[in-house]
Amino acid sequence: MIVITPGEPAGVGPDLVVQIAQNTRTTQLLVVCDADMLAGRAVEMGLGLAIDSNLDNPTIEPNKITVLDVPLTNRATAGVLDVANAAGVLRALDVALDGCLKDRYQALVTGPIQKSIIQESGRTFSGHTEYLAEKCCVDEVVMMLASSEMRVALATTHLPLSQVAGTITKELLEKKMRIVLNSLQGTFSISEPRLLVAGLNPHAGENGYLGREEIDIIEPVCSKLRDEGFNVVGPLPADTLFANVRGRSADAIFVMYHDQGLPVLKHASFGNAVNITLGLPFLRTSVDHGTALDIASSGSVDTGSFAAALRMASHLSSDLIDEI
Repeated sequence: MIVITPGEPAGVGPDLVVQIAQNTRTTQLLVVCDADMLAGRAVEMGLGLAIDSNLDNPTIEPNKITVLDVPLTNRATAGVLDVANAAGVLRALDVALDGCLKDRYQALVTGPIQKSIIQESGRTFSGHTEYLAEKCCVDEVVMMLASSEMRVALATTHLPLSQVAGTITKELLEKKMRIVLNSLQGTFSISEPRLLVAGLNPHAGENGYLGREEIDIIEPVCSKLRDEGFNVVGPLPADTLFANVRGRSADAIFVMYHDQGLPVLKHASFGNAVNITLGLPFLRTSVDHGTALDIASSGSVDTGSFAAALRMASHLSSDLIDEI
């Protein structure tokens, strides 16, 4: 069984669930959210959807979905953020998370959350990745986006650019790169993964003339991992790193900050990429896009990334979904 949280109720997360529920499934899906909100969104979209409440045996029938009801404070309106509903969004995530930690669910698939509205409600929240790590009492996790073209893992995630250089330390990089390498071996069953590592500065620092992070921090970590037998290549200039990923036979690319690697991956695979959190005690995947408030309830949202996230969660948890 895979558990789903649609995320921000005013965004396209509920739309994605409604559209996926139109088809017959071969894997049981349990949605944790406000049941009335989801049923109402289906009506707005002009689609049939019956809400099932059998939590022990979720339905796989078309036009029907099983929901663990976690009510919102206010009635959700598509495209209109409501700070009063932020608590309900996090409550649903906590319920799903608790089930994963108790091994009731094989994997967690999350819809997009509106970070700003969570923060506006008075909670410190920088994203799913950081929130799940804190709730699971995990020191470090890694955000990876994966597509058929490439896998890109991040040393830092949702940080202002001004804070990136000061955050990157040998200790941080070693922990994160080990998580990536171990996940490639364990989760993705790649016995001898090849990891390409980006530098931080233009031209990978150009021998110290454009910055010393490569010499003082990144290269020593890469060298230590190579000495242990890992196939780690870098630090490499980020501007040419992606030029021939397939030719380099890279199993993953490790970049120093969010917008160093993700624009390339999203240009190549937007709408079909999957966000994976590595290092959690359970499998979590998500979409590669945001809440898209402007098209919520319109029926025009592309389900590609959400379907890919479900397929990957199912595949990596050894329960294949043939059709979504």
